This record gives sequence, structure tokens and C-alpha cells, in this order.
Amino acid sequence: EHTDRNFIGVDIKGNRIYTGAKTALQEGLDNVGFLRIHIGKITEYFAPGEVAQIWIIFPDPFLKDSKDKNRLTHARFLHQYQQILKPGATINLKTDSRELYEFTLETIAEQGCNIHENIADIYGKGMATGPLAIQTYYEKMHLAEGRTIYFISFSLPDKPIILPKRFQNHEAVD
Repeated sequence: EHTDRNFIGVDIKGNRIYTGAKTALQEGLDNVGFLRIHIGKITEYFAPGEVAQIWIIFPDPFLKDSKDKNRLTHARFLHQYQQILKPGATINLKTDSRELYEFTLETIAEQGCNIHENIADIYGKGMATGPLAIQTYYEKMHLAEGRTIYFISFSLPDKPIILPKRFQNHEAVD
């Protein structure tokens, strides 16, 4: 649909990159690329202000409290996204995890982010249109199990993201 834009998939798992790259080749998409990296290294691959939008689709929610630093909407990742996003750019989260959804709402409130859309049940409210209507393999599976799908679209504040003290002196990447 958007041949005037570039799309870059980022994942640490090679099988997902392979599947996406294979589909892009089969469909002749020349505006699609893939990076097999840990998201904690994202600032090494994009210049300041280079990224127009981020979509986080069904990430691992890291449900244990001790693993919350690995959630892709944790302040340490928002700090990194802030370094590569254009001013006012949006971050979009689509998930079936109520815990991740609520964690994200708390985090973006703490950071003073601007919420553009907050939909607690995109299918139940008939809001699955446009990009939200695109379903991943896991999303189809989750819907078949009767799970609720959540969506949040937000932009980062102009002021720097406040990192928890343990991340202030160094960027810890697991």
C-alpha cells in the first residue's frame, strides 16, 4: 500500500526474519528490509530522527516482574526509541497481554507521553480497520482462543525519557 515508505522488520529470531524476507521476495516488495539484532542495539542502526513510526506487534510480554526491563515499552527502550524517532513520531503496540498493556499505560503516563489511541478490545469494539486489521499468525491463534487484543498508539514527550537509576549510567542489554 505504501510504496513511498520503507519498512524494516527487527527481530532477534532468525526464523521470523526468514519468513518475512521470503514473503517480501515472493511479493516483489522492494521497500522492505530486515535486521536480525537485539532491539537494545537499535541506536547503532538508525540515525537520530530517521524513524517515522514504530510498530510493536505481539512482543514477548515478559510477565515476571523481574523481567519487566525486557518489555519493549520499558523506559530503557523508550529512551532508545527517542534517539532515533522523528519528533512527534508514533509508537504503536498491539498485544494480547493485558499485563503488558497495563504496564505500557503506566509507563507512558509516568514519562508524560501523548496517547493518540487507546483501544482495550479492538475486535470487540469494531476498531480493527486499516493496519489494525492485519493479523499475524499469533493474533489469529489468540483470537481463536477468545483472547482480547489491545492497542495503544502514543508519541514520546519532547523532554528526555527518565531512565530508572540502574540504567542511567549504562545501557544494560540482556
